[in-house]
Amino acid sequence: MRARTLAISLGLLLALGSGQREPYAEVLDPEEAPEREDLLPSGACRRVTSCKECILSHPRCAWCKQLNFTALNEAEDRRCAQRQELLARGCPPEELEEPRGRQEVLQDEPLGHQGATQLAPQNVRLQMRLGETQRLRVRFRRVEGYPVDLYYLMDLSYSMKDDLERVRQLGHSLLNQLRRVTSSVRIGFGSFVDKTVLPFVSTVPSKLQHPCPKKGECQPPFSFRHVLPLTDNASAFKHKVEQQNISGNLDSPEGGFDAILQAALCQEQIGWRNVSRLLVFTSDDTFHTAGDGKLGGIFMPSDGRCHLDADGFYSRSGDFDYPSVGQVAHALSTANIQPIFAVTSPTLPIYQELSKLIPKSAVGELKEDSSNVVQLIMEAYNSLSSSVTLEHSQAPPGIHISYESQCKDTEIRKDTGTQGQCNQVLINQTVNFWVNIRATECLSGPHLLKLKALGFSEELSLELNTLCDCNCSDVQLQAPYCNGVHGDLECGVCSCATGRVGPRCECSEAELSLPNSGCRPSNGTGPLCSGKGQCHCGRCSCSGQSSGDFCECDNAGCERHEGILCAGFGQCVCGVCHCDANHTGPACECSKDTSKCMSQNGVCNGHGSCHCNQCRCLEGYYGIQCDQCPGCKTPCEKHRDCAECEAFETGPLASNCSLACAHVNVTMSPTPLLDDGWCKERTVDNQLLFFLVENEADGRVVLRVRPREKGADHTQAIVLGCIGGIVAVGLGFILAYRLMVEIYDRREFHRFEKERRQLNWNQDDNPLYKSAVTTTINPQYQSQNEGSSG
Repeated sequence: MRARTLAISLGLLLALGSGQREPYAEVLDPEEAPEREDLLPSGACRRVTSCKECILSHPRCAWCKQLNFTALNEAEDRRCAQRQELLARGCPPEELEEPRGRQEVLQDEPLGHQGATQLAPQNVRLQMRLGETQRLRVRFRRVEGYPVDLYYLMDLSYSMKDDLERVRQLGHSLLNQLRRVTSSVRIGFGSFVDKTVLPFVSTVPSKLQHPCPKKGECQPPFSFRHVLPLTDNASAFKHKVEQQNISGNLDSPEGGFDAILQAALCQEQIGWRNVSRLLVFTSDDTFHTAGDGKLGGIFMPSDGRCHLDADGFYSRSGDFDYPSVGQVAHALSTANIQPIFAVTSPTLPIYQELSKLIPKSAVGELKEDSSNVVQLIMEAYNSLSSSVTLEHSQAPPGIHISYESQCKDTEIRKDTGTQGQCNQVLINQTVNFWVNIRATECLSGPHLLKLKALGFSEELSLELNTLCDCNCSDVQLQAPYCNGVHGDLECGVCSCATGRVGPRCECSEAELSLPNSGCRPSNGTGPLCSGKGQCHCGRCSCSGQSSGDFCECDNAGCERHEGILCAGFGQCVCGVCHCDANHTGPACECSKDTSKCMSQNGVCNGHGSCHCNQCRCLEGYYGIQCDQCPGCKTPCEKHRDCAECEAFETGPLASNCSLACAHVNVTMSPTPLLDDGWCKERTVDNQLLFFLVENEADGRVVLRVRPREKGADHTQAIVLGCIGGIVAVGLGFILAYRLMVEIYDRREFHRFEKERRQLNWNQDDNPLYKSAVTTTINPQYQSQNEGSSG
């Protein structure tokens, strides 16, 4: 494969050096197709009876049209298989019928040709086989000075009065700015207010003529008016705009959607050229959309047609409802117009959400007096022109298209959705798009698909054709191979006349109706050939994986292991696996080999049995070779008692040490230091025992034991002493703390008592206090008492 890749690369270099163009299409070679396509499903090329059915079953199926390629008792679907399989079975390469998709570039003008070509190639014919993906390379180069048409669409409601004064001076400055980036630029003007029906505008006759507070300063309201076709004359723009006056309406939303739709549909009246088209939409409020017209008694949906009269007014505004967002987006996309929404800050979020629904659109914040409109337009233009979006027209059913983008010499990126996208593309920079096209249904005929970069005039015409039939050259009518007048030969197979059957039309149907036709057992009453084949002149031609005189054997119905028939180690014959010599089992899943069970200590370490080259461990053991046992003793625990009785004649085995430890040979170690491999065990009498297991093989164990140190073992006393000391120190700290707290509390209590005794309260009355009791004396009562007493 490496050699083949190198040869292809050298061929491309030679082609480029000789002046040939780069290939835009990646065509898959039949030999390389298996590496590029998905794995072929099992049985994908089976149960077909013709070449057409074969090539439609899977993109990697081929048909062998060689005469006598199938045996007499074989079905014709054996002709349908992968290319490698047919070649291995003896089919000559020239007898293979395997149509492959290909791409033919019909027109390919170089990028930058005549200073205007930005998209290449321009015309391609594509032949596709069902299920096969074709990759088409499309290149785009942004050229300098691409022509621009700009249509300025302004809201003339009363709130835009200050903005109109700015727009009247807009023509010269805007054209001068655009001429810095392109030498061919034209500008036009249109305006809008709202539908002239209640509740959008007042229908009082005097208000219709003078909708503003002051008479004479406003013109009557209207839906949309086309004022100035696209022109390169800045003076004409200024003259027309100076003639415009503000108008008025009742509600806040405006009829901008009506104006946008008519500007996109009336291309002849507007004067759009086949160049970059910009529509600048300026407003300080929101917009009416589909359904709002019902408030004014308008129920008929917008018909999507141009309705401008001789004076440029939208004449049927009162007949049709406002268009929907989808209608506006579709009209702008179809006309290849890029809208720029220049709106004030209160409505900016609404138009930002609207921009997400309209391809290749931009939004900018407009100052209250439109003083920044030229700067806003230039920024939006630069942003739109540096963004390249490749999309396609409506694809027919069964055609699936996806995109991959290569921007700024980076890796190829798979795009989501149905568009290819590259942003911040510089002038004279080339970007690549890979268009992946796959057909899943046959087309009735050639279908023309358009690929275009949004906002630019160039298009790629793509003619789609599907390969849904074979193109065999051996068609013979009344061929001798098919018994002359009884059949026609096509793609190596006979198409028999009415009443004739057989691989060569050699039998009549009348012969097959006889009881002993030979295609069922003599005492059988079931279907011919067990329903798994065809009866040809008294003999069964079995299909698929069936065999036998009556196709009674199913050679694909054997048991499977992990989804593989007979585990891949045997052959399925009539429903039974016939295993290889080294395998057994119903599905040949069991290997007779024991290599994975063997260990140094024998089969499965003596703790299990070998079954199908896998250890089956005894209870308590596990592991690949039954070498792990969580409940078993460690080697140190196992030999502790023998080491103690042999070395010191103590321990539980001291009474019969010679018998219980006859297999153990113990030597005393004079080395005082211990290595990591030494065992450290505690005996029954709580003594430490140090020993080393040096050898444990052939049933004999060699131990090296360290002599015990003289003197008593004070380990327990030391540990208990340490614990007691720690407890005593802790209790001392607790008592000291409690004593300090008690002393502090007593001192604070005595100070409180002393301060309380020394406190002298002031007994004077509060001057602000007033008694709640009031005493009143009757002066008459007092004088009478005094008189009586005299």
